[in-house]
Amino acid sequence: MKFDSQTYLLTDKGRFGNITLVMGIIGLMLSIAAWLIDSEQFYHSYLTSFVFWITIALGGLFFVMLHHLVNANWSVVIRRFGESLMMTIPFMAILFIPIIFGIRELFDWSDAELVASDHLLQGKAGYLNIPFFIIRTLIYFIIWTGLALTLNRLSMKQNISANFEQIKKMRIISALGMILFGFTLTFASFDWLMSLDAHWYSTIFGVYIFSGSFLAMLSLTTFIIIRLQNYGVLTEAITKEHYHDLGKLIFAFIIFWGYMAFSQYFLIWYGNIPEETIWFLHRWEGSWKIVSLIIVFGHFVIPFFVLFPQGAKRNKIVMTIMTLWILLMHWVDIYWLVMPSLHPHEIHPTWINPAAFFGIGGIFLYIFWRFFTRHPLVPINDPNLKKSIDFIS
Repeated sequence: MKFDSQTYLLTDKGRFGNITLVMGIIGLMLSIAAWLIDSEQFYHSYLTSFVFWITIALGGLFFVMLHHLVNANWSVVIRRFGESLMMTIPFMAILFIPIIFGIRELFDWSDAELVASDHLLQGKAGYLNIPFFIIRTLIYFIIWTGLALTLNRLSMKQNISANFEQIKKMRIISALGMILFGFTLTFASFDWLMSLDAHWYSTIFGVYIFSGSFLAMLSLTTFIIIRLQNYGVLTEAITKEHYHDLGKLIFAFIIFWGYMAFSQYFLIWYGNIPEETIWFLHRWEGSWKIVSLIIVFGHFVIPFFVLFPQGAKRNKIVMTIMTLWILLMHWVDIYWLVMPSLHPHEIHPTWINPAAFFGIGGIFLYIFWRFFTRHPLVPINDPNLKKSIDFIS
């Protein structure tokens, strides 16, 4: 991998793109085999991995809109990472197709006989039905793709010339996009995850998913930056000051995620309504209790205390370990949300989980890398670029 510090272009992109593409193809081929062997397990494993990766892409979209909305200076040199992540969204729409074919094996509300015998599901049938589910999903991807393509197109124009009208347009789009993003992410989390148990509901669930999504996006971005700098890429543009701010954001969203998770649990448990508490009871049975404890300590307690000191946020070794750890915990969290609907009493480790994870993840990372390395790695004509490079936290 070779980097031109004058043009901010990678003159040699290395083998990362080829490796991830091969990994994705092999993973998807194994996923097809898994579908033939055990379709029900395949669909649940595929949904888990799909949600993991799409939430990171959506985290990238949120990061870019937030950057434009507040006119941030420090994050200018990091903006391309968020833009490249959000540009995977149109391709993730294609990877959602297997979930459509698996609706009947994933969601009980799709079973007409079961709905006919369940008064509660009958009351939700106007919303939870297959045609409306597909229509809503299509709307989500149209909105997300529209925002990503528009913001990316305007951003790429900055590579040609600096134009304050472009900055103004990106801010206006981001303001509207934030509202649309909040609604679509919330309803997508209701549809794809919460409706796996259609009897259960939580008004905090959308914010819970959002907090984990942005946290995972920040972690992946920080990890990639560290790896790139190990190859001499962006070593002068991105400094420890940027690591410090990324670390502070990660630390803040660890707390925010923990607050949302505890609030959801506390209010439901205190209310003690059987239709609500049963969801948590399923995750406190058998080996699911171990997973629940892993999430409490692994997703919150450990990263909270490790990243609490200022020095930890500026230490590349610590940040490398913790970003990978947080990404692992994000997958465990999604697994904990999805799998009890298939295995309500015990966890069932299977090779299908990593096959789906690396299949979708390989394609996701390949697309990310293609977009990221196609243009200068920073917005070279952004008027705030120098302020970002000289930033002191």
